[in-house]
Amino acid sequence: MAAQDKDDTPLWARLERPAPAPRQTLSPRRIATTAVAIADAEGLDAVTMRRLAGELGVAPMAAYRYVSGKDELLELMVDHVYSELELPDGTAGWREALRAVALRTRELILAHPWFGQLPPGAVLALTPNRTAVSERMLSAVAGLGLDLDTAMAVVTSVSSYTHGMTGQEVAMRQLMAGRGWSDEQEVYTSLAPQLTYLLDTGRYPTYRRYIYEGRCKNDPGWQFETGLEYVLDGIAARVGAK
Repeated sequence: MAAQDKDDTPLWARLERPAPAPRQTLSPRRIATTAVAIADAEGLDAVTMRRLAGELGVAPMAAYRYVSGKDELLELMVDHVYSELELPDGTAGWREALRAVALRTRELILAHPWFGQLPPGAVLALTPNRTAVSERMLSAVAGLGLDLDTAMAVVTSVSSYTHGMTGQEVAMRQLMAGRGWSDEQEVYTSLAPQLTYLLDTGRYPTYRRYIYEGRCKNDPGWQFETGLEYVLDGIAARVGAK
């Protein structure tokens, strides 16, 4: 919308107002779906209001009836991605619920690599579907006898582990794509001179053993799930839960 017509009502409150007349061809869902498709194919920088209008086949200002600019467009995109996260039903135990959310979140980030490159405002954006995930995770640990602040710290720890580990995986994929490498072995080959030098200094004996003896260096799925189990084990040990 034009600056002189700026509406200070929060995005999600505006979107819950009655829908525009049926003759309108746009909807928040269509805008989000199109923007996500652009980002998936070409990266986050390719998503602009002008490009979006072109893909939607509407006038450049049409989308401004729903979002005030790219910041709110990113919120729509974040909410759309979180809508793909299928939450476990309420009968799952706390551990099964947190594990399921973590695994599914990893799948979503890998499917939408730009998700880990969002600006701070979008990273912290509160959207309906994202809040639903937080609600599900908090409700999963509600029976552990934790105060609300501790419960949120537990949930945030699992979420931070998930985003951190998956972010490294996305970075590796992007590095490989940028260099034209087909597998991680080519990464190690390219790093061989630097790695050999560092390991031959004798300063990193344990890391050296990992490089030469580790069997799962090229299995990010195994690495993620193993680390996640240790995170959940730590929570279970602290609260005395199974």
